[in-house]
Amino acid sequence: MQAKEGRYIVGGVLLLSLFALFSLLWGQYPITLETFGAYIKYLLFDTPVDKTYNIELIHNIIAEIRLPRILLAILIGAALATSGAVFQAMFVNPLVSPGILGVLGGASFGAACGMLLSENWFIVQIMAFVFGFVAVGFAVFVGSMVTNSRSTVMLVLGGVISGSLFTALLSIVKYVADPYSTLPAIVYWLMGSLSMAQLDEVLLVGIPIVLSIAGMIFMSKYFDLLSLGDEEAKALGVNVKLIRIVAIILATLASSLAVVMAGIIGWVGLIIPHIIRMAIGPSHKLLIPLSAIVGGAFLLAADAVSRLALSVEIPIGILTSLIGIPIFIVVLKNARAAWN
Repeated sequence: MQAKEGRYIVGGVLLLSLFALFSLLWGQYPITLETFGAYIKYLLFDTPVDKTYNIELIHNIIAEIRLPRILLAILIGAALATSGAVFQAMFVNPLVSPGILGVLGGASFGAACGMLLSENWFIVQIMAFVFGFVAVGFAVFVGSMVTNSRSTVMLVLGGVISGSLFTALLSIVKYVADPYSTLPAIVYWLMGSLSMAQLDEVLLVGIPIVLSIAGMIFMSKYFDLLSLGDEEAKALGVNVKLIRIVAIILATLASSLAVVMAGIIGWVGLIIPHIIRMAIGPSHKLLIPLSAIVGGAFLLAADAVSRLALSVEIPIGILTSLIGIPIFIVVLKNARAAWN
């Protein structure tokens, strides 16, 4: 079984690497493998390069434009897919996505407020992150107000209330925003985009995202037990409340940082765990790391389409919705068998 799991992981990494190489070389300015090889040789050994390669231009395209975008796509795809898999395991519900506790609504409201109050992009990101956690905290608070009910059901209800509240607040912000400058910026951000990727920001945000994903992978054995139900998990010695709190924090951290960096990108956290579960089964020990790998590859592929399909860039949030809806319809046919 371990050898089979290893093959799945290696296959996923190879697929991700292939998509990353394609995204690195292909664009409005294509780079050949020969030119890329000369550039790598120049970086590693500082060897003289034929002037026909225009190494400075190649360096600007790869290091300052494409590489940050590729890293950001992998991080966000992995964060959303892993968070989706964890939330589905916690709530034992195949229709759950990273936005179930209102993090997307809260982060959207926070970012819109940031754009309304300041032109500093760092302030916008901070407010999006803070209100993403505020929304989840509000959902948990609402879920804990009612006793004598299943905690998972009340958490979902709290998430619905929280998401609706912050969506309404977002509408108020959009209504009062300047229709000629601030409002278009808010609308474009809500569509989702990787175009503002900066290498230093990606590396900075990548650290907590990677740590949260690693934490969710480490907890995968507990998610298998939670899928049996709270009573069964408690009977097997699992501290259900503690595991659920830690999992919510980790998944919220990953998904809120994804929203901070790229806006609203839907469907990744819903369809990728389903596809992986159908392919390899319900064991979270393999499902969660594979969701991270395939989620990154999926968003890389979607980003390539958004950049290359038309002469103008398609917002990636729109594209993932257009791709995700038909895929999810197909997946629904086999979802019950995969969960059983």
